[in-house]
Formats: sequence, structure tokens, C-alpha cells
Amino acid sequence: MAYKNNYMYETSPRKLKPEYSPPKKRVKKVKKVETQIKQNKNKPKAENRVRKNKLKCVFGLLVIFSVLFAVSYRNAQISENYTILKNQEKELSTIQKENGQLKVAIENSLNLSEIEQKAKEELGMQKATTKQTKYVNLPKRDYIEVASEQIDMSTNENLLERIYNYFTKSKE
Repeated sequence: MAYKNNYMYETSPRKLKPEYSPPKKRVKKVKKVETQIKQNKNKPKAENRVRKNKLKCVFGLLVIFSVLFAVSYRNAQISENYTILKNQEKELSTIQKENGQLKVAIENSLNLSEIEQKAKEELGMQKATTKQTKYVNLPKRDYIEVASEQIDMSTNENLLERIYNYFTKSKE
């Protein structure tokens, strides 16, 4: 409330302080003691609730931490396996390059003139002369034998066709 020159700016009347104040009773103190006793009785229950709430919070945090740890461990394993895979792919590509180079080297070494030259120089070999060649006479008879058995080439027949063919052949 603001007073200016004993004029009130509010609509409510000014409250006066009473000249007489009643003495405080001791009963209230007794009630306070009784309420404190009641509160002390309720304290273990309240403390148990507080403990349970704290345990729930700690357990929840542990669960969250373990889930996050599992996810991060899994991601670490994935990245480690990925780097191993990339290293093996690099090794594979270098081995394939070396393999290609070796194939080219083998093809180059199969040159007949080089083989002949190495045979003459390293092994001391010479070309065969006409005196060293021997001719063999072979008879003009054909060595291919004709099959006397008949080969059944019908493998695409189903069971009913086989049974039908069996009975038709047996009647003939």
C-alpha cells in the first residue's frame, strides 16, 4: 500500500494493528512435538521410498550405460572388421597384379626360339639329323571298334513313358 499525505490509493481499508496480542499457548508446542513424533514414525517409510527411488534411478542409469556400451562395442567391432576387409582386398589386388605379371612372363618364356636357344646353350642339345630319324610302318587297319551293344539314350523319359516302352518292346 502506498500512502501519500495520508491518502490511500487502494480501495480496501487500512488494517489496524491490534493493541492487544493474546499470549501463546503451550499446547501448540505439544502439538508440534506430536507431529514430530508422527513424522519420525513416517520417516522410515519415506526413507525407504527415497532409497527405492534412488535405486531405480541407479539401475536405470546402469541399463542405459550398458546398452550404450554394447552399441559402441558393436560399432567398434564393425569398423575393425571393415578395416581388415579393406586390407585383405588390397592384398588381393596386389596378388592379382603379380599373378598377371607372372602370366605374361610365362607366355614370353614359351617362345620356341628362346627354348631352342636355352636347350643348345644350357643343356648342350642339338637338332636331330636325318641319320637319327627312324621311320615306323603302321598297318592301314582301322583301330576303332564298333559297339555291339545298343546304348539307350532316352534319359528324358518319365516313369509312365518307361513303363509304356517296356511293355511295347516286350510284345515285339
